[in-house]
Amino acid sequence: MLPPSSPGWAPRRLVRLVSGVLLALSLSWIGPIAPAVAAMDVAKQVLIGADFHDQDLRGATFNLTNLRDASFAGSDLQGASLFGAKLQDADLSNTNLREATLDSAIFDGTNLSNAVLEDAFAFNTKFTNVVIEGADFTNVPLRADALKTLCGVASGTNPVTGRDTRSTLGCS
Repeated sequence: MLPPSSPGWAPRRLVRLVSGVLLALSLSWIGPIAPAVAAMDVAKQVLIGADFHDQDLRGATFNLTNLRDASFAGSDLQGASLFGAKLQDADLSNTNLREATLDSAIFDGTNLSNAVLEDAFAFNTKFTNVVIEGADFTNVPLRADALKTLCGVASGTNPVTGRDTRSTLGCS
């Protein structure tokens, strides 16, 4: 570094200042690199017939929400919480439910065809009259009664993971 009394000191300082300003301006045109996005929280709501199809809902919270007749078809619900949600006649076909919390949820007449539930938590979940053709239940803890119900209707192969539904449930 040159001392302030050196002949080339002022031009070098000016070059550094101009470079810094240009860098700051170029970064302002690019915008933020990764904007922070807060996960949606609609816990304890009545959202009967709501349309959430083909949406990015990763990490969203639907705890204790009434989602009867709602559509989540094709949506990404990875890591979402649907604890105690009422999903009667809801459409969750082709949905990513990896690592989702489904404990105490009610799936009655729910379409889970081709859904991926890998590593979801669903131990206390109620499954009645569900469509699970092609669903992937890999590493999903289920009660014995729920497992019996699901094995009774399990069929197909998941198009995303390539896993057989009956195999992912451990059906005999």
